[in-house]
Amino acid sequence: MAEKIRERGPLCAGIDPHPGLLDAWGLERTPAGLEKFALSAVEVLAAEVAVVKPQSAFFEAHGAAGIAVLERVVTEARLAGALVLLDVKRGDIGSTMGAYTAAYLDGHSALAADAVTVSPYLGFGSLAPAVTAAREQGRGVFVLARTSNPEAAGLQNALLPNGKTVAQSIVDEVAALNAGAEPLGDVGVVVGATVAPGELDLSALNGPVLAPGFGAQGATVSDLRALFGADLRGVLPASSRDLLRRGPDPAALRAGVREVRALIGQSLDEPGVTQQREAFP
Repeated sequence: MAEKIRERGPLCAGIDPHPGLLDAWGLERTPAGLEKFALSAVEVLAAEVAVVKPQSAFFEAHGAAGIAVLERVVTEARLAGALVLLDVKRGDIGSTMGAYTAAYLDGHSALAADAVTVSPYLGFGSLAPAVTAAREQGRGVFVLARTSNPEAAGLQNALLPNGKTVAQSIVDEVAALNAGAEPLGDVGVVVGATVAPGELDLSALNGPVLAPGFGAQGATVSDLRALFGADLRGVLPASSRDLLRRGPDPAALRAGVREVRALIGQSLDEPGVTQQREAFP
């Protein structure tokens, strides 16, 4: 990932074929409309950004035809030189988690991505199959810790008997997996860019942070410093619908990506964070 970040800058572009976006692009809410939307987005985004993040749910909603489109998105994005972070948020126990791991992290699967999002809310230990498989195959996982949706606060900020919040305990579990890795570990966390500053202590994380919430959810690049402090080492901001609403015109979408990427790059190039591009695993 380090090479891609240095080459293309720290921006993760989401591919979310939301029904409202299909409407806005003048496309039908059908597998054909999905395919046109997704592949048009990939053609622009995957040539511009280091990481693209397809949201699996919007493809799954179209059944087998939608999954076939998702397979093409993964393939085409890689051919264009981008890494693929598949947003699946899977989390289960035992053999079920093993099956999810085989689907999304096994190199023999058509859906295998460079990294996936996973949910720890059946117990952090339940993620062991995904973490093990990702490490064996040179892939990565991003663990949901403190997400940007308002509904999450009650659960993720709940206090455990040890006095930590649930979200902080997840961060600490990830930090333990990344201990000693240089420059950073290969297990990341998801922390929404809309989260209030000071909620989490990320100082020992030693891993990447996926920071969604830009645009449609209200966060701006200026929120990066407020939330993550002066050291933005390993922070990968993500934007989805705010970028995609600039389509379907490819030139307008491309201009939007470059605008957001430049703004983020300026923020990360401020004093104290110039090593950010060297920090990704």
